[in-house]
Amino acid sequence: MMNAPVMVLNANTKRETGRTAQLGNIAAAKAVSDIVRTTLGPRAMLKMLLDPMGGIVITNDGHCILREVDVSHPAAKSMIELSRAQDEEVGDGTTSVIILAGEMLAQAEPFLHRNIHPTQIVAGYSKALQEALKVCNALAKPIDVNDKQALSQIVSACVGTKFSSRWGPFMVDLAVDSVLKVVRQVGGEGGAEGGYKECDVKRYVRVEKIPGGELGDSKVIDGVMFNKDVTHSKMRRRIEKPRILLLDCPLEYKKGESQTNVEVKQEEDWNTLLRMEEEFIEKMCAEIVAFRPDIVITEKGVSDLAQHYLLKAGVTAFRRVRKSDNNRIARAVGAVIVSRPDEIQEGDVGTGCGLFEVRKIGDEYFAFLEQCEQPQACTVLLRGGSKDVLNEVERNLQDALQVVRNLVFESKLLPGGGATEMAVGQALARASTEVEGVQQWPYKAVGEALEVIPRTLAQNCGTNVLRIMTQLRAKHAQGPTTWGIDGEKGILVPMETLGVWEPYAVKVQTIKTAVEAACMLLRIDDVVSGMKKKK
Repeated sequence: MMNAPVMVLNANTKRETGRTAQLGNIAAAKAVSDIVRTTLGPRAMLKMLLDPMGGIVITNDGHCILREVDVSHPAAKSMIELSRAQDEEVGDGTTSVIILAGEMLAQAEPFLHRNIHPTQIVAGYSKALQEALKVCNALAKPIDVNDKQALSQIVSACVGTKFSSRWGPFMVDLAVDSVLKVVRQVGGEGGAEGGYKECDVKRYVRVEKIPGGELGDSKVIDGVMFNKDVTHSKMRRRIEKPRILLLDCPLEYKKGESQTNVEVKQEEDWNTLLRMEEEFIEKMCAEIVAFRPDIVITEKGVSDLAQHYLLKAGVTAFRRVRKSDNNRIARAVGAVIVSRPDEIQEGDVGTGCGLFEVRKIGDEYFAFLEQCEQPQACTVLLRGGSKDVLNEVERNLQDALQVVRNLVFESKLLPGGGATEMAVGQALARASTEVEGVQQWPYKAVGEALEVIPRTLAQNCGTNVLRIMTQLRAKHAQGPTTWGIDGEKGILVPMETLGVWEPYAVKVQTIKTAVEAACMLLRIDDVVSGMKKKK
């Protein structure tokens, strides 16, 4: 009979340990969330980050800030992973997802104190997520992707919260132009069944930052530019309507794979060896010249002798071009990258480029392939005063590019300014009466947690938070509307008149990721170190 009290004691101790671990995780998640809270909305503050090398980064991009923050708590690390997952999936909403996940966990804290089991909280959260997605679907409004003006307006709302917002319309045009250039229909021509849209922004939109000039000099090039000069000073630097050949093999004599021994007995043998090398290169160049290219671009080296033969044939050559640049050039000019000179065919030569020119910008030479007929790959040339400004503008531009990409894939919008979150929150509060048992409280708590977005927007404006949140709740109490907070003036406005919309994909992904992350952290009841103790 002595065993019973001991077992009860053990069970209580385990429960206490589990609760301590969960409360520790919640505290860590809240700490991470508080770091980026002030960087939400158009009145966002900037953070100055010091990296280990002593450099500084000034930004209000949630993902960028959390990437540089050094944390040791495992729960805090998993929160930082959230922003990375959000960035890779939809490329925007990294700050919102962290703030939301932190608030979801904060809302769970009182339930743990009241001894509600974490699995019950998680079950309530999961039910609320399903309902939230239904509300988002009902609120969503379709958009025509071919309407450039409507697209620009949505991207402006995204760029409006960034550091480069004073260049808003200009940045938006850069983003919309560059993404629409690289969108292409694969299979199922003319919208037929079986086709899909491909929009690889990461691979085919290159952002080239060149300090000097001002932001207004930035532009989207109808083609590609890369940081290279011609291999020989006498080669042509400007060609109209060039024929372009792309290679990924070296134009030089092949060295032995491993160790190569050559026995030379007579002086003539040495000359024979050299002649064989020369004949090999001459034959290779003759195979290339036979297709009358004006420009040859290779990813490997070009020997002096090959340069001589190509120069005699009036061919301009570039060497050691990056693989990623070569892929972009292939898409832009309609060429095919060839691996061996003896396998070249007429169809591999790219003829889609209107003008080739080498220009000097600052101290460096850049090769431009412009005026392409159907570029399908492009370069955004960014100019600016300093490197810090350029880096921040590039981060903002990447966000804008992702917004356009998301709209191309899923052409639906949700109202911004905290309107969607408040609408979902109020819908969950109304629906919570139908949920039975203990799960009703966590279900309702998700709706309250979502209110953190409009509340933070109001806080960052410096307005009376309590009053404006009460007014917003009253607007949404009747049913879903598009009333939200104007992030600049701190007043209530319908989002149609303000024109602040957000891509459906981003908003839905934010809510999904935040709820799922909160559920995962709540189910952790102990943190065990896997490292062996040192003897």
